[in-house]
Amino acid sequence: MDFDLSVVYLREAYWNILIVAGPLLLVSLIVGLLVGMFQAATSINDASIGFVPKLLIALATLWLVSGFMLVKLSDYFHAIFDTIAAIH
Repeated sequence: MDFDLSVVYLREAYWNILIVAGPLLLVSLIVGLLVGMFQAATSINDASIGFVPKLLIALATLWLVSGFMLVKLSDYFHAIFDTIAAIH
């Protein structure tokens, strides 16, 4: 395997990480921002007010996109294992 091919595989790995983890991280970021703005506007500084909504929304998002995440990771690992099998 030459250097250029390994760079292609590394780029594909990073892209898959972004695609799989992106929706969950983006939703958590948006909810955290909204909760932070709510806490700043109302001067309520309780830690559970910031934690519980993020946890519930993150779990709901994970439940909604888990099928997509599983298919995306499964396809990626099938491609990687096919590549490994072709080398030997």
